[in-house]
Amino acid sequence: MSREAYQVPSSVSGNQNAFSNDTGYGAMAIDSPSVVYLCGECSARVPVKKGDPIRCKDCGHRVLYKERTKRMVQFEAR
Repeated sequence: MSREAYQVPSSVSGNQNAFSNDTGYGAMAIDSPSVVYLCGECSARVPVKKGDPIRCKDCGHRVLYKERTKRMVQFEAR
């Protein structure tokens, strides 16, 4: 079995891929949505994005709880 070198598909040119923009960063890194957590110490709402430190911006506490979902969850008993 012969080994061939990997070749970049012709639809992608250069260093850019389908998720990158002109700044060179992926679209997820720039437009990543923040998730809101609750601080365990002061109960402040803390928005956290990917790569942000897990720390309350008000008091510095490092225990954050994810907010409960507001959508209706229904289970069927059998």
